Amino acid sequence: MKKIVFVLLTLISMSACKESGPNNGKLNIVTTTTIITDLLNHIGGDQLNIQGLMGSGVDPHLYKASAGDVTKLANADLIFYGGLHLEGKLVDVFEKMESQNITTIAVSDALEKSTLIGSEYFASNYDPHIWFDVHNWELITSFVVQKLSEADPENAEFYKENGTTYLEELKVLDAEIKGIINTLPKEKRILVTAHDAFNYFGQAYGFEVVGLQGLSTATEAGVQDVQNLSNFIIEKQIKAIFVESSVPRRTIEALQAAVNSKNHQVEIGGTLYSDALGNAGTAEGTYIGMFKYNVNTIVNALR
Repeated sequence: MKKIVFVLLTLISMSACKESGPNNGKLNIVTTTTIITDLLNHIGGDQLNIQGLMGSGVDPHLYKASAGDVTKLANADLIFYGGLHLEGKLVDVFEKMESQNITTIAVSDALEKSTLIGSEYFASNYDPHIWFDVHNWELITSFVVQKLSEADPENAEFYKENGTTYLEELKVLDAEIKGIINTLPKEKRILVTAHDAFNYFGQAYGFEVVGLQGLSTATEAGVQDVQNLSNFIIEKQIKAIFVESSVPRRTIEALQAAVNSKNHQVEIGGTLYSDALGNAGTAEGTYIGMFKYNVNTIVNALR
């Protein structure tokens, strides 16, 4: 990481006049996760040059900046990232960039600290998976509209109109999610996943959520963790557990094997999108499509 920071600062300092990306007069925006990239595309559309660092299925907790990323970051007008140590290995880079007059914006700054879920086991003391409460994403949408309007006042009305349209879509999504979840009996609303990415989802939509790993996938699950969780699954008679698209299957498969070895059958209910969206061009490649897919997968498997 120190090497990446050094390369970044050297690259920036060598360019007194920063070369822009596409030379078309539009703001150059760099985003980290696919979820944030999707949001900027909805609000900014073709009025922005948007480059995302991470692709489908990429784990932001473990992501390391490449040489190409360093160039994108150095040429950005604005950088939007999750914050709360979601992009753990990029934190040093973002902190250094502010001193180089490159604006970095953590979308988590849109939320009051009192509304965040704390954790004594994670470096930031807050759960960074804030997008799994649609209300949080509504607040973040308005925040991003504000930041873009401040940076590009000529197109402020465009951003505000797109933001308003997207907020309406999010309200429809929230209602649809609640309707689907209401078909699942409350006693079956226990979600077991690879890591603790769904706590905001559980808090917002009435699920008990248990992750095999901690909030960051950098935290390894031990043998005792697997045994304890397998006992919990048997005690609660849970029908299905879930893998995640950005986390290796082996941890959940080990959990399934531990449960099955104790004469209780538990199925892998499907793959959920947690820290990254699905492939571009698919429904799951958007925030709204991802959320609908996840909820349908969870409810169908646990029903």
